[in-house]
Amino acid sequence: MSEIRFLIARHGETEYNKKGLMQGRGIDAPLNEKGIQQAKKLASYLQKYETTLLVSSSKKRAIETAGYYSENSGLPLIKSPALDEMDFGDFEGRPYDDVITELADIDQAWRRGDIETKIPGGESPLEVYNRANEEISAIIYKQGKGIITIVVHGRLMRILFAEWLGYGIKNMHLIQHENGAVNQFVYKNGVFNPVYLNKTTHLNGL
Repeated sequence: MSEIRFLIARHGETEYNKKGLMQGRGIDAPLNEKGIQQAKKLASYLQKYETTLLVSSSKKRAIETAGYYSENSGLPLIKSPALDEMDFGDFEGRPYDDVITELADIDQAWRRGDIETKIPGGESPLEVYNRANEEISAIIYKQGKGIITIVVHGRLMRILFAEWLGYGIKNMHLIQHENGAVNQFVYKNGVFNPVYLNKTTHLNGL
């Protein structure tokens, strides 16, 4: 199989991000003004690549972020619910500070390797990995080559990247991500090789 280059970006900022509110699969917030500026700068940066397929999650914040690049490039945008953010269940919409104790206990379980532990009313990291990685695998099988740009979410990226990089999902906390940042991987012979991670230089000035 020929190599496939992946450009995987996190969506721009929303008011939930700005205010420190838990934002997961059940929250469908749009970009705020800063997020729009991040999306525009990301779109400009991505113009240097000849993307052959553009995909986002089905959430507004990802669709809007990818939309600026879609408009610039003329590429149609494919929206995939399988690439939505982790379902944070009972924690969604609540201030991070209000759930930090409960979330810390769950996070410790994940770090011990209990990646089937679910957020109350939500998903486990393993469930998120399985649905998202299956979708990425289907894209790889269908495309076979080229440059694929994907706009998704922070926790989803942590889960995928930790496994792809060989850290294991339990070490997803090691993965850094910023709103509007982009990551590049080259996929060949079943392996995702990182080119760069959490690149934010295109956002300078914001």
